[in-house]
Amino acid sequence: MIRALARRRPRTALVTALAVLGATSLAACTAGPGPRDDRPRTPAAADPANRPELRRFYGQQLDWRPCGAFRCAALTVPMDYARPGDGRTFVLPVAKAATASPDRRIGSLLYNPGGPGERGVRALKDGLADELGRGVRERFDVVAFDPRGVGESRPALTCRSRDTVDTPDTPDTVAPTAAGAPLHPRTAEERAAVLADARATAEACREASGPLLRHVGTDDAARDLDVLRAALGERRLTYVGWSYGTSLGTSYAEQFPHRVRAMVLDGAVDPALDWRQRALSQAKGFRDAVADYARSCADTVGERCPGATPEEIRGLIDRLLERAQREPLPVDGSGVGFDAAGVVSALSLSMYTPEAQWEELSEALRAADAGDGTRLAALGTEDGEDTEDTEGPEGDDGTPEDAQDTEHTEDTGDSEDSGDEDSGEGDGVPEDNSEAALIAVNCLDVPHPRDERAYWDALDPAERAAGVYGTTGVTGELICEDWPAGPGRPHRVAAPGVPPVLVVGTAGDPATPYGEAVSLARQFPGGMLLSFEGAGHTGYGRNACVDRKVEAYLVDLAPVGPGTRCAA
Repeated sequence: MIRALARRRPRTALVTALAVLGATSLAACTAGPGPRDDRPRTPAAADPANRPELRRFYGQQLDWRPCGAFRCAALTVPMDYARPGDGRTFVLPVAKAATASPDRRIGSLLYNPGGPGERGVRALKDGLADELGRGVRERFDVVAFDPRGVGESRPALTCRSRDTVDTPDTPDTVAPTAAGAPLHPRTAEERAAVLADARATAEACREASGPLLRHVGTDDAARDLDVLRAALGERRLTYVGWSYGTSLGTSYAEQFPHRVRAMVLDGAVDPALDWRQRALSQAKGFRDAVADYARSCADTVGERCPGATPEEIRGLIDRLLERAQREPLPVDGSGVGFDAAGVVSALSLSMYTPEAQWEELSEALRAADAGDGTRLAALGTEDGEDTEDTEGPEGDDGTPEDAQDTEHTEDTGDSEDSGDEDSGEGDGVPEDNSEAALIAVNCLDVPHPRDERAYWDALDPAERAAGVYGTTGVTGELICEDWPAGPGRPHRVAAPGVPPVLVVGTAGDPATPYGEAVSLARQFPGGMLLSFEGAGHTGYGRNACVDRKVEAYLVDLAPVGPGTRCAA
């Protein structure tokens, strides 16, 4: 399953999707197709958007208002598409960077930067529109939104009780993890402790956001995307999705194939894979990426490498893992320290953008080997956000403070009762709730075993396949053992009639391995694969060749031929 916090690249690169939660990220994999989904997909003739009870949502008009350098609005969508008239809604923030060449405008380009849990509006204000390329910016208004339950969505998810919230600026946290948890729990006592920790985290989420947890799945978010398309006045959707955003785009294409104009899916997640396949595949991806770091460190960061040879670097990493399993590494200001699972997490997080992260990782490893884990521990935290140049007077992030009170919100059926399930309407949700969102969406989207033995049975194969990255990947899945079940099942894409979709795959992608892109492109009718022969997570926004071909497709619908590759 995708199980990762969104981690921002530096402002010179695109926002991407996945990072590590607790131990190591669990996302897509390269294993073979899983069983087909028995759920019938919605044919165009039975388009859910044609339901009379949804007309007031599809007919709403966005009330655009200035918010710094952008325009902002609010979109209202039903909380439960099966009962759209019950008065319960999500109100989603929307932001737009209008094209500077309106006479050449094709339409709106919508995107999702990943996660699940990444705030689309924040990503836009952090400069994502400028990274799309001049040709795209001249022809499209770039439109961002926070998905249901995420960021400034109201209500929003959280996994902590209201009485533990200090300020809205404090990042969301979940139940504390067991200090020094083993990378491979073998004894009954170790497994009981790991399971108790996972269940405590899940219980914290249920207590804080229980009524919302069944309503934040990707299929519902894709339906929100179609409501937004209609509110923008677009007949068909032009969309870019990175990492988890490929899951959102795939779901949209399956539900609304006739409404797609152009769709770019970069860092693909294959819907045909079950929880165990996904966990093992991404674990292999991170293992291979760390091995590539040891081999290529000298070429990338030179003398700052923590070893003169790949063997020295691998030996250093092994020493740190062994030391941290015996006793957590000292960290300034922490009485707990940094355990072995944290080391695996920091290593994995540092594989997303080698050109920007490997130097920092090298210095942190050298310091940790000398006995100070402070810098290595810091690699597990999200990059700071510099948005002073985009913030407007209306609110902290430039979003109008009264965005939820626009006329279209009232027209779409909000009622006083809608607050009954609102865990995010008041003071209980921090500004950054990405951790809660990624847990909730991933556990709902991907079915997981209810029997803990299935996870223990997966540990030995995971260790053989990917070492510590495999075992921490499997134990990280335990949080979903007792989660509300969603309707989804592993399945191959069913989107008859969809126009050619462009899938971008990076050969050395650690978080969404390349095989995922190969598989997803084959599943789409007329699907096209663009391969980037580089390292790191995703390709669009990191390579000029990839950028040119994506731009030609988005603007002119230019096809990408079989076997097309871009060198690093």
